[in-house]
Amino acid sequence: MWRLLLVVFATLTGCAPRDEAPSSTPTGLRYLGGSANTGFARAVTPRELVFPADHENHPEYQTEWWYFTGNLAAEDGRHFGFELTFFRYAMAPPTRAEASASAWRSNQAWLAHFAITDTAAGRFHAAERRSRQALGLAGATADPLQIWVEDWSLASGGGPATFPLQLRARDRQISLALELLSTQSPVAHGEQGLSRKGGAVGNASYYYSVPHLDTRGTLDVEGERFTVTGLTWMDREWSTSSLEPGVVGWDWFALHLSDGGSLMFYRLRTPSGESSPFSGGTWVRADGGRVALAADDVSLTIRDYWQSDASGSRYPIAWRFVVPKANLDLELRPYLRGQELNLSVRYWEGAIRGEGHGADGRVAAEGYLELTGY
Repeated sequence: MWRLLLVVFATLTGCAPRDEAPSSTPTGLRYLGGSANTGFARAVTPRELVFPADHENHPEYQTEWWYFTGNLAAEDGRHFGFELTFFRYAMAPPTRAEASASAWRSNQAWLAHFAITDTAAGRFHAAERRSRQALGLAGATADPLQIWVEDWSLASGGGPATFPLQLRARDRQISLALELLSTQSPVAHGEQGLSRKGGAVGNASYYYSVPHLDTRGTLDVEGERFTVTGLTWMDREWSTSSLEPGVVGWDWFALHLSDGGSLMFYRLRTPSGESSPFSGGTWVRADGGRVALAADDVSLTIRDYWQSDASGSRYPIAWRFVVPKANLDLELRPYLRGQELNLSVRYWEGAIRGEGHGADGRVAAEGYLELTGY
């Protein structure tokens, strides 16, 4: 999704210090919505997504992100979830950025988030990196594809084959080194990748996913190394403005289904807790067919909450998830209740699983849930 660029805006543009009391508008939503920003391109019309070019940077747009979430298993079956995300935010349009020979000057801000869910230990670890695109501290290259924020990175081998991708990140107690191999072509959301988030022209993003990435590599958690395999979900989005007034947050689901299908759905929430009519997603059937999902195609019922001791926020972490057109009815729950990231902006994002029934009988699900604005 267009999702957590709010974190970039809050931290790298000097807004909302970490100890600032929360406002009535979630930090960052005010940056994602609203009026046109002169000098930046905007997502206005459907366009053909072209690869590998669209895996790369789009500096003519103000915001952009590369988002990876996955569920992994060690050789003994021990479960881990992971999130590694890279965000870019332009502080001035390319045509208005000050020209300077100084290597210190840049109009591009970057941030990355890294988290590991250790289900067996009941522990959740999260960290962040932030920098400006100066002195090689953060940035992007096209061939080979590389995105980095300090020592955290995603990288391709180059050429027309973007995959496999290499993910690398390390913090004090956690690290990962993963290889991701695509087994499915990218899935464009909305109208040929144009994902409308409101009724005004330009309140949209270009949005696609690569749902099935076979993953292998290693995780280091609190001094112990694990060889892991599993599935990763990649989300890609770029835009200049997305959200309109009246959106207070969102609930985002990305699910791998045991029948071989996958499903992404985001619910934009209004102040009353209802779904915005611009909520939506995509169901990819097991045979590869793709079905767009509108706001009223998915029924969501909250089953359980978790309240954070750190922030006081109360999150809906368990759901009944029903998609009548897919004959899908799931009960979803988190692997670990406490998966709140207490970083520059606090939000809940974590590994989930579920069971229920689909068109051909029993079906299981595994994926990620993101909750913002609570």
